[in-house]
Amino acid sequence: MPVFDATVIFEGNELFKGKGSASMWAEKLAAEIGGEVGVQKVGTGWVITGRVDGDDCQWGIHGQRLKRVVSAPAQ
Repeated sequence: MPVFDATVIFEGNELFKGKGSASMWAEKLAAEIGGEVGVQKVGTGWVITGRVDGDDCQWGIHGQRLKRVVSAPAQ
């Protein structure tokens, strides 16, 4: 089932175009990882945010799957 029909590319990452779609998938991810997640505006799109194994994480999209967003290290 295609799940991500509205996406944007920001700094090389494919993100959710709308907050509603990101929120819907955040709820599903929260159930999967057994933790709290939220959504956050990043550039022109939205990411899912949360903590896994003590690390802050952000998820965007890769193809038809969720993928951790990779950010450039701070300089």
